[in-house]
Amino acid sequence: MAGYVGRAANRQSMIAIAIMLAILLWAFLGQENFRTVVQTVRSASRPVLEWYFVGIICFFFGAMLWLGVSRYYRVRLGADDEEPEYTLAAWLSMLFAAGTGVGLLFWSIAEPLEHFDSNPFQAGELQNPAALALRLTFFHWGLSGWAIFALIGLCLAYFSFRRNRPLTLRSALEPVIGRHSDGIIGRGFDVVAVIATVFGVTTTLGLGARQVGTGLNEVFGLPGSTWVQLATIAVIIAVATTSVALGLQRGIRRLSEFNVVLAGLLLLFFFVYGPTNHLISMTLEVSGAYLQKLPAQSLFTGATGGADWLNEWTIFYWGWWIAWAPFVGMFIARISRGRTIGEFLLGVFLFPSVFTFIWIGILGGSALHLQGEGVTDLISVVQEDEARALFVTIRELGAPSTLTTLVSGMAILLIAIFFATSADSGTLVINTILSDGSTTPPAWRRISWSIGIGLLTAALILAGGIEILQQTVVLAAVPFSVVLAAMTIGLFRALMSEEQDPRKGRKGRRPRQPWAGTDEPD
Repeated sequence: MAGYVGRAANRQSMIAIAIMLAILLWAFLGQENFRTVVQTVRSASRPVLEWYFVGIICFFFGAMLWLGVSRYYRVRLGADDEEPEYTLAAWLSMLFAAGTGVGLLFWSIAEPLEHFDSNPFQAGELQNPAALALRLTFFHWGLSGWAIFALIGLCLAYFSFRRNRPLTLRSALEPVIGRHSDGIIGRGFDVVAVIATVFGVTTTLGLGARQVGTGLNEVFGLPGSTWVQLATIAVIIAVATTSVALGLQRGIRRLSEFNVVLAGLLLLFFFVYGPTNHLISMTLEVSGAYLQKLPAQSLFTGATGGADWLNEWTIFYWGWWIAWAPFVGMFIARISRGRTIGEFLLGVFLFPSVFTFIWIGILGGSALHLQGEGVTDLISVVQEDEARALFVTIRELGAPSTLTTLVSGMAILLIAIFFATSADSGTLVINTILSDGSTTPPAWRRISWSIGIGLLTAALILAGGIEILQQTVVLAAVPFSVVLAAMTIGLFRALMSEEQDPRKGRKGRRPRQPWAGTDEPD
């Protein structure tokens, strides 16, 4: 049996590698054709995706909210008497780390400025334009996106730690497709997850390479050309590949912890040199407006106007969150053993979202204040190059020039480390899926995937830059969203089949709260 499983896993890996190589060669050798096909398919699918992604995200969000208040909230991700693997403080700290990344650094200033300049809601809003811009950014980085991460993390943790299944996505499909979850169908779903993850990681790496290149240009005067971006990708992927080859997981973990410190220092810089009282007031006010407007915003499909904005922003973000979900979801699952479903959902929904709102409120709020007060025209900067927004904002906050240079360099280092850890961790997740849940796949396989992801990122940048990266991640997310929907159904079916033994002293009575404790057996 073990031999069969090993052969099946190898075939699964070969199929995934073949698909990736085909896409890589197509993007490199037929750049014009690749760009045309992607744009044509994205354009043709636009009317359907406008309602499909809106509907499927609402479904995922609603499912997670219901689980959080249902009788299943006390189900433990492990044995009934199992204690959490990490302390609450350590667990929340790691969720904090999961909530930061290259994308948040890239868009926390650029996106509010773009919404401030243009959005389809301003005419009917009494809210201040800057507050509205922040609210729309909160929406794209808030609870709806984290519902996707919570869903896949919960499915992986439940079936792996409570049902003792492999730490792969197909394990969650067993209640839906039965024994086929270990056959061609189940492994096919794993391949779909791998392809979605590859495009999610490449999109993020593309954004990171662009911002590192821009930062080097702003701080050190290096030309911000495509070739600088490609050189940045080569260097960072070389670092990630070296860590893969040498097994330096402890080093990458320490880099991640170091990045949390750098992120905190960057946040403190903006908080001190920005309009502090205004930032606190604005963040609190916009958070309330976000919660008030969340239902209507979640169901906005652009049917009566604003479809271009919806496709440029919301549909891209939902595709990106879905494609990134296996990576972050598996990380969340691996640190959540022993938590109850209620604890899991509260932590994954609330803590990272609160941090994200604080981050965007302080960085984005500072940029909007500079724009509103006429200190500098940041909107023109964003229209020219979105990646410059972070560095120009740092420069215009009025700090001493030496400190400004130091903070700008720190921001570049922050992005570069996120870049390296994302590439390394993404490679680990892909190989875990393709190795039946093993966290120690062969080194050659991890090295191959690390190099392949770097090459694919470079190929997509050459084929059409950030626009092609954004379009491909949306298209890659479509089939995986179907897998996520099937996983949701599988999770609900598995929970309904949970054994509901009465508590001690109440034989013959159906308990209102199963799994409520760890009673001693009679």
